[in-house]
Amino acid sequence: MSRIEELTRNLVAPAIEKNNFELVDVEYKKEGNNWYLRVYIDKEGGVSLDDCQIISEYLSEKLDEVDPIENSYILEVSSPGIDRPLKTQRDFDKFKGSLVEVSLYQPIDKKKKYEGELVGLINDKVVITDNGERKEFDINDISLVKPVIKF
Repeated sequence: MSRIEELTRNLVAPAIEKNNFELVDVEYKKEGNNWYLRVYIDKEGGVSLDDCQIISEYLSEKLDEVDPIENSYILEVSSPGIDRPLKTQRDFDKFKGSLVEVSLYQPIDKKKKYEGELVGLINDKVVITDNGERKEFDINDISLVKPVIKF
């Protein structure tokens, strides 16, 4: 986590707590010619545009006070979406029993993607069951874990 991402987490924490939101993630990265500071929030029942505006206005004011970012950037506050990556223990607990896709950096048994029901994050291993077969993946070998959305 970069210094800016950590500072942003600390700055936004009071507003997140006050509004009973969950801070899902913060990312600061360059895309094309622009830098983006993205804050992903969630709450029971989902996030509205008004919720995003509350956090955006609060955080924008705090960032202006501290002025920690030298270059220009675009601040975005949004919901993580229904196919959000699972990153924290809380995420893995919340999606336990759901169908997930596990993407690996390197293939195991000639496969880089696995799909199955999430058992959980146990001792730094993501555990799924696929057709009754238990599979465990070391968290350091995983590039992404996300829910599978089927329509």
